[in-house]
Amino acid sequence: MSLATDNDTICAIATPPGRGGVGVVRVSGPLTKSIANTLLHFDPKPRHAHYASIFDRDSELIDQGIVIFFPGPNSFTGEDVLELQGHGGSFVLDRLLKEVAYCGARLARPGEFSERAFINDKMDLTQAEAIADLIESSSEEAARSAMRTLQGEFSTLINALGASIIELRVYIEASIDFSEEEIDFLTEGRTTQTLQAIIEQTDTILAQAKQGTILREGMSVVIAGKPNAGKSSLLNALAGRDAAIVTEIAGTTRDTLIEQINIQGMPVHITDTAGLRHSEDVVEKEGIRRALKAIANADRIMLLIDASIDTVTLETLPSFLTEIGLETLLEERQLERLSIIYNKIDILEELPSLVQLKNHSHSVTSIKLSAKSKDGIDLLRQHLKDCMGFSPSGEGGFIARRRHLDAMLRARCHLVDALNQLLGSREGELVAEDLKHAHRCLGEITGEFTTDDLLGKIFSSFCVGK
Repeated sequence: MSLATDNDTICAIATPPGRGGVGVVRVSGPLTKSIANTLLHFDPKPRHAHYASIFDRDSELIDQGIVIFFPGPNSFTGEDVLELQGHGGSFVLDRLLKEVAYCGARLARPGEFSERAFINDKMDLTQAEAIADLIESSSEEAARSAMRTLQGEFSTLINALGASIIELRVYIEASIDFSEEEIDFLTEGRTTQTLQAIIEQTDTILAQAKQGTILREGMSVVIAGKPNAGKSSLLNALAGRDAAIVTEIAGTTRDTLIEQINIQGMPVHITDTAGLRHSEDVVEKEGIRRALKAIANADRIMLLIDASIDTVTLETLPSFLTEIGLETLLEERQLERLSIIYNKIDILEELPSLVQLKNHSHSVTSIKLSAKSKDGIDLLRQHLKDCMGFSPSGEGGFIARRRHLDAMLRARCHLVDALNQLLGSREGELVAEDLKHAHRCLGEITGEFTTDDLLGKIFSSFCVGK
């Protein structure tokens, strides 16, 4: 999808498919007012809610409802916009849409209304993305954070950081122009202190953005282990309902089962998997293959062990992982994703606990709990929050995406390179160039510097009516 540089008038149904009390057809573009006149048989007042009859090309009544006309540039898209709010039946809405199209509009692409708002400077890219994030919010905290981003909180921080970088860059480039003066602007303390303060400011925003990314995307957790270790019971305990079938028969779970839960505002996607063991059963082998795939892609792996049968220590962990086909977790840094969960402590009459297992090369968190009695489940919930570094943001949090984090990390790298130049060779041109690249990275976040391909990818994920 390319940028919406055409002058077409676009239309779309802006409410979900199906039957409902109210359905909305949205129109935007230069033909909007003439379309309104044709369908309504009168000239609607700007920003006035009319209760009106809506007619087809043969003057036959289609529907009656609320009609609002928003003349540009004071509209969502910055263009003339018409909203037809009729009854929510799919047949009625389709008929309305066909009449709008007959009058000269074309069907909008996904996200094209928001895209036009961005093109017409009604909002920046982070605010446009926040619209989709608000619609997709899976918790109250995520919705509040998305609304703060939509109101410009994230953009304000990025723009202030960018302004600081520009100011320092101008100062450094001025020092290059006056390099023959007796004062060396690059060696004085003010320049270094200012750049260090900018890096600290970047780190602060980056930490908030990481929280915002967790709020938006959540954490993927896979429960893995031998058959009958209690994986499905643990999923049910975390979900607070009987999401998975639980029996005493080993190998009950043959496929992956995903359940989404919410831990104090943090979305967690938990996957129950087939028990890991050698099997000749075709269906079970496919379940194990899917389990291994889910494990490879998880943020966190909960290795569930039946404490009433198996005794696994950090020293015996390699052989245990190899036995169940998870030897790839022994590769460099893979164990950092692993937590050992000792289940069925109710049988052993032990108390729940959380301990850090350490040896000369590894450190793994272990938790003792009972999925059956739910003793220790709160310890596990807190552990999952700690793994992601998540804390409820309260006031001042904003939603963020992976691309925002990537751009900020690249900006930080350029800022650190600039600082190293200041402390080392003091090449002013190289310092200024690093600051330029850092500012450009930040511009990718707000859309100041963004390729058409990226914009197309972003807006194509939106709802058609937005």
